[in-house]
Amino acid sequence: MIATEFAAQAVTAVQHTAVLAADPKGINTEGIVTFFASNIAPILLAVLGIIFIGRASRGEISKVLTSSAIAIVGLAFIAGAATLFFVGDYLIDIIFG
Repeated sequence: MIATEFAAQAVTAVQHTAVLAADPKGINTEGIVTFFASNIAPILLAVLGIIFIGRASRGEISKVLTSSAIAIVGLAFIAGAATLFFVGDYLIDIIFG
């Protein structure tokens, strides 16, 4: 009997002191993109540079040139996607703004 009364009092106390959860917030995508652009991309480029230097020192110049061209094309695609994102945002502002 005492245990059930104590449990009922504990449940009542918890119900009265329950804190409402804060409204959920969205994901900070700008922070994620900034983190990748400032931390991850330079590390990946450094790793590619080390690989290219290692291959060049072994005399595999054609592989280095091919890999370098692929990396440059990839960077151009990434830069183009970022540019199109801003151009699209600008066009939306003009059309609907």
